Amino acid sequence: MPVTDVTSLIDFDSLLDDEERLIRSTVRDFVDDKVRPHIAEWFEAGTSPRELAPELGRLGLLGMHLTGYGCTGSSAVAYGLACLELEAGDSGLRSLVSVQGSLAMYSIWKYGSEEQKQEWLPRMAAGEAIGCFGLTEPDFGSNPAGMRTRAERDGDDWVLTGNKMWITNGSAADIATVWARTEDGIRGFLVPRGTAGFTTSDVHRKLSLRASTTSELTLDGVRLPSSAMLPQARGLSGPLGCLNEARFGIVFGAMGAARDCLDATLAYAGARTQFDRPIAGFQLTQAKLADMSVELSKGLLLALHLGRLKDAGRLRPEQVSVGKLNNVREAMEIARTCRTILGGAGITLDYPVLRHANNLESVLTYEGTSEVHQLAIGQALTGISAYR
Repeated sequence: MPVTDVTSLIDFDSLLDDEERLIRSTVRDFVDDKVRPHIAEWFEAGTSPRELAPELGRLGLLGMHLTGYGCTGSSAVAYGLACLELEAGDSGLRSLVSVQGSLAMYSIWKYGSEEQKQEWLPRMAAGEAIGCFGLTEPDFGSNPAGMRTRAERDGDDWVLTGNKMWITNGSAADIATVWARTEDGIRGFLVPRGTAGFTTSDVHRKLSLRASTTSELTLDGVRLPSSAMLPQARGLSGPLGCLNEARFGIVFGAMGAARDCLDATLAYAGARTQFDRPIAGFQLTQAKLADMSVELSKGLLLALHLGRLKDAGRLRPEQVSVGKLNNVREAMEIARTCRTILGGAGITLDYPVLRHANNLESVLTYEGTSEVHQLAIGQALTGISAYR
């Protein structure tokens, strides 16, 4: 009998505890009920439904790996499994949750004052307030140290001027964590929606992450009180620490997209007949399916291992780079190979594979390009930085 779950090939479930399996099943049911019936339409229309945020909040998925302030304090593995199931629905959905919890909320939770935490985190955990993370600039992506956005003192206030680009949740956000250069180095600031001089504009004509809001942030003399600064973040270690949290979710999430492609392709190959037999019965098709299932299995095991390390407090940044580099790269290859099995049907939104493939092109780039992660791994191996 054929498998009903491709992860059963390595008995992946046996490696999870009861709580982890419950969280995974709960998120999978949510995606099946609330996302799958509509995702093709959202992707085609280029819309990102904000009304999902309160539902994600009720499930405890927003900032779920944080503690206190309405957050559920789940394990790293549980958070990773949630990311996997969300991205099996669509990378845009996982991006919304990841940016909300691992970037916007985490920056406040890790570096904010108690007043900032009390003001924002409970509402963000409930999905009542949306956050974004303003680090990347039009001319400075992989090199955030070159950012031009500046924050200058004016009496007791700060005045911010600059632009941020490729910001997920940007125009939907009620609060933005914006990183800017000051006389004392790079610092983080909380910029509420509606602040004078703070505007957003969405990126259109996207071919990837279409069911996700991507924006440019413009800060034109934005005046903020001194209480808007994140007091515990100094230098690039602040934003880079947040990025490492988000990259961890991608390690799991990319495997969700890959699994969804493989599930859809197995079902199609078993039903599609050519030359009087299902195409699943041809050797070339089975070779592709076998290779993809092996890479999926390896990626799942790598993600789980890194999750266990994170829960033990022993996960290093270069290890996250190993996970993101491998799992996104293999997920892209799985999506493309699945498309070849689906033939012409694979280019339509009737099947998820090309949607996932297009989304993964963005996932490959954000939170550190594949080249940046190769160099991070190279530096760990050699002790030599190749960035300069």
